[in-house]
Amino acid sequence: MDKERLKGKNILITGAAQGMGAAIAEDYCAQGAKVCLTDINLDGCREVEERIRSGGGEAISCKVDVRKREDHVAAVKATVEAFGSLNVALNNAGVNKPLWFMDVTEENYDFIFDINVRGAWLGMQEQARQMIKQGKQDYPYKIIHVASILSRETFDDVVIYGASKHAVAGLIKGGAKGLAEYGINVNGYGPGVVRTEMWEQLDKELVAMGKFDKHGESMDSIADNMILMKRYSYPEDITGTASFLASKDCDYMTGQILMIDGGMVIQ
Repeated sequence: MDKERLKGKNILITGAAQGMGAAIAEDYCAQGAKVCLTDINLDGCREVEERIRSGGGEAISCKVDVRKREDHVAAVKATVEAFGSLNVALNNAGVNKPLWFMDVTEENYDFIFDINVRGAWLGMQEQARQMIKQGKQDYPYKIIHVASILSRETFDDVVIYGASKHAVAGLIKGGAKGLAEYGINVNGYGPGVVRTEMWEQLDKELVAMGKFDKHGESMDSIADNMILMKRYSYPEDITGTASFLASKDCDYMTGQILMIDGGMVIQ
């Protein structure tokens, strides 16, 4: 690992209390970045912050409900006050609640879209405002979104989640076009099946729906039947791509989504 790859990068991450967000935050700091950890679960962020600080890194924690613009404003302000500027933002916060297509309710739709789409849009706007205020720098600012394999595909038990990630893909493409003149690059990455707390909950809900018979079967079944590499992933499988997108190595890249799915979706 290059311990200086992200040196000088001040990064804000949403959904950083656990799972992929936490793993990426720790990886960013191990490569020299300073990170503002945000999540509605502040205690979880503080646990991640403690791990980072115990390893010699720099991080702060901020409670954020991504559905609220004022929380994004506060998180950006906290990042700048702590570190001096904002260079990179990772909009990682997301939720899923599977339902068969004909069982989807307005509540299910609003819950998923408010966090996955509204949250990403509000975050990107407020992050961009700060970057524009700072003025152009020698290298592009980076705003990164978490898409999904379901930004390219969808299934009948996660229709609304898939629709939300298609919308995130639209934010990436539109954001890249709308922010290029300010020296801001917008990209994303699309994980497949990642063994995190979110997927553990999803697995339980899929069993309750009757799609699978027992816990753990969803991940094993998908790995066996849909993933070319024949295994599901862990957060550590995602950190390398997230690091690349935050680094100077992708300065000449915008409006793109990189798939990290073991070969579930071939583009």
